[in-house]
Amino acid sequence: MTDLIYLLITGLVALVAGVVLGKLFFAKSSKAEEQKAKESAALILKEAEINAEEIKKEKILEAKENFIRLKSEFDEESNRKKNQIISNENKLRQREQNLSKQFEQNKRKESELDELKQKLDNHLDIVKRKKEELDKFNEQKVTILEKISNLTADEARDQLIETLKDEARTKASAQIKDIVEEAKLSATKQAKKIVLETIQRTATEHAIENCVSVFNLESDEIKGKIIGREGRNIRALEAATGIEIIVDDTPEAIIISGFDPVRREIARLSLHRLVTDGRIHPARIEEIVAKTRKNIEEEIVEIGERTVIDLGIHGLHPELIKMVGRMRFRSSYGQNLLQHSREVANLCAIMAAELGLNPKQAKRAGLLHDIGKVWPEESEKPHAILGMELAEKYKEHPKICNAIGAHHDEIEMTSLISPIVQACDAISGARPGARREVMESYIKRLKDLEDLALGFEGVNKCYAIQAGRELRVMVDSDTVSDEKANQLSFDISQKIETDMQYPGQIKVTVIREMRSVAFAK
Repeated sequence: MTDLIYLLITGLVALVAGVVLGKLFFAKSSKAEEQKAKESAALILKEAEINAEEIKKEKILEAKENFIRLKSEFDEESNRKKNQIISNENKLRQREQNLSKQFEQNKRKESELDELKQKLDNHLDIVKRKKEELDKFNEQKVTILEKISNLTADEARDQLIETLKDEARTKASAQIKDIVEEAKLSATKQAKKIVLETIQRTATEHAIENCVSVFNLESDEIKGKIIGREGRNIRALEAATGIEIIVDDTPEAIIISGFDPVRREIARLSLHRLVTDGRIHPARIEEIVAKTRKNIEEEIVEIGERTVIDLGIHGLHPELIKMVGRMRFRSSYGQNLLQHSREVANLCAIMAAELGLNPKQAKRAGLLHDIGKVWPEESEKPHAILGMELAEKYKEHPKICNAIGAHHDEIEMTSLISPIVQACDAISGARPGARREVMESYIKRLKDLEDLALGFEGVNKCYAIQAGRELRVMVDSDTVSDEKANQLSFDISQKIETDMQYPGQIKVTVIREMRSVAFAK
């Protein structure tokens, strides 16, 4: 029992000692951790102070920079407003001077008007006195005449009136008879003149031809394909068609620019086929352009055939039908030539029917009167004479040939159809808004520019673009070397300077392209 008590006491003492020692150890370790925490907090505070100081310096520098920038902008705005105020003051001062000058001029004119009014009043007084004197003189003269003739003025006036009436009746009867006879002879002529003047007052709407076409796209992504790598696709398209392709910021659209409507239509249709097909590269472009050009020739024939069918004209030679279709792509002073010729044909038929002439011949002559303008070969002859020769070549009636050749008075008119065609041509083209002479002279200048360059040796193709400010010349690489190409551009520019008149300057670009072709069999 004693041993048990001793063991319990010993255990309690050990337990108490362990608790005391544990508390002492825990207190010591807590104190060490507290010391470490204080040191870490002090370090963090010091780093925070350093970072705060750096941020403070950066914000101060940023504030200084903003202040300097705002001050500079304020100074610029102040200077601009100051200059604007000075400019407005100068304008006001100038207006004040102009108003002062005008005031002086008005004052001087007012004094001149007062002087003129005074002179006019004096002149009126003189005229009034002269009139009174003349009235007194006339009264005296009438009194003297009454004494001499033993008649009063009223009686003499009545006798004179009766005498004049008899003479007037006699002369009027003879004149009326002559007028009736002349009216019978000239009634038909006067009626025809009235009909012509009435038809000349007929007006229709006209659309002026322009030099650009717009090609619409489904999305702007296709523009990159059309341009190609480093622009090779668009250069190939421009070289093949002779048309300038303008790809700018216009959304979902490309501008096709050129003075030749046929080239513009070929470029538009070729672009449409290339975009639809999706394969766009130089070889494909040349293939599509060649096919499109052939299709346009076929379309020209179809247009000619459809036109003669619509107008009811039969037996026209196939070459003349083809030229009629070519009118669709030709303008005369900005007016579409085919629309103009159709209108002239219809007017000629109406006028001929009213005058009792052959309306079919008149309609035929009206359609063909400008056929000389679409003859593809170059000629120095007037288009009326050239058209007459073409009509004679293809066995047209002599009256129609004479009407074509005489509608601009190049030859003498020998039939009544000729003045009808001339009048209808004037009706269609001379009314305000139908034509634009500036357009025709502009197109002629571009055509002459191309023809001038084509006259040089080694030149295959030539296209005037950029509204005539640039001339692109395609040369044969076999006959023209690089050195000769440089000389050729200089020679063309010199000839343009000496032979042509033009505004601004013209850039001459000679393009020499080497192609090596081989076939694997």
